[in-house]
Amino acid sequence: MAQTRPERKDFTMKKKLDAYRGRLTTAQIAQGMSTAAKNAQRLAGDAVALLEAHRFPTAASLAILSIEESGKISILRSLSLATTSNEVSDAWKDYRSHTQKNVAWLLPQLVAAGARKLDDLRPLFDKDSDHPYVLDQIKQLGFYTDCLGQAHWSSPDATIDKDLAKMIVKVATLLAGKREYTKTEVDIWVEYIGPVWKKEHALMKQALVNWYAAMQKSGLAPEGANEMEQFVREGLSEIGAGHCDLMH
Repeated sequence: MAQTRPERKDFTMKKKLDAYRGRLTTAQIAQGMSTAAKNAQRLAGDAVALLEAHRFPTAASLAILSIEESGKISILRSLSLATTSNEVSDAWKDYRSHTQKNVAWLLPQLVAAGARKLDDLRPLFDKDSDHPYVLDQIKQLGFYTDCLGQAHWSSPDATIDKDLAKMIVKVATLLAGKREYTKTEVDIWVEYIGPVWKKEHALMKQALVNWYAAMQKSGLAPEGANEMEQFVREGLSEIGAGHCDLMH
């Protein structure tokens, strides 16, 4: 009796992922923000485990991936405010750019140097700053060997030490603090920030204060003093993990 041959499955894959580049609803943006936040927490947790196991180069590189995932949240916020095709395209380019997603990694250093209010954090977003490229290079050095400079072979174990890994893992853990984001949260963001987006700095500041007050009224931000107003106008007495949501 002739045997039937099993059906052959086609495992052919595209050379590139089919990346979406269009507009998103506020519900879709909230889902994307939550997905990024959860993955940032997962990667940061894995980085902590590797750090404790003395796997310093991989811990540092995974922590940088976590920082990049956290950085997607603010980019998705900007996508929610896009009104033209060019703005949508630019937001997606930033979303998929390693160096655009990791700009916040200098936050603890700025805080240690005395940064307490919104204007103090402007160096994070300086287009001429090289700090995003430095972190991206550290990520590569933590994963791969390479031939650099005058034919020098780099090795992750020789390049990334305990202190550097510990610092980067700490930053990743700090930035990966948020839980879930909701459609209502994004709707409020669009309502208050949309009309002044990319306009005068003073208008943006007041809009952030009004947005946070609306978040409090909706039960999406802690009751009490408007921390965004303090952050924007006078500065917080200290900035810790609980304040990172103000900067996403």
